[in-house]
Amino acid sequence: MPKQRMKLSEQLRQAIESCGQTRYAIAKVTGISEATLCRFVSGERGLPMKTLDVLADHLELNIQTPKRKGK
Repeated sequence: MPKQRMKLSEQLRQAIESCGQTRYAIAKVTGISEATLCRFVSGERGLPMKTLDVLADHLELNIQTPKRKGK
């Protein structure tokens, strides 16, 4: 049975929750409203790609693609 991967949005939500910063602090530094972050983390709404880029940069996240077997 293949291992199920976590969606990118879930990984970002997890990174926000575990980074040790409040949503207020993240909002202040990134310019993303605290309400927007709250709605995203709660799963109420998604975020535009530009906002995701800002968050990923702030949280120092990198996207890594899995290595395919046999290649």
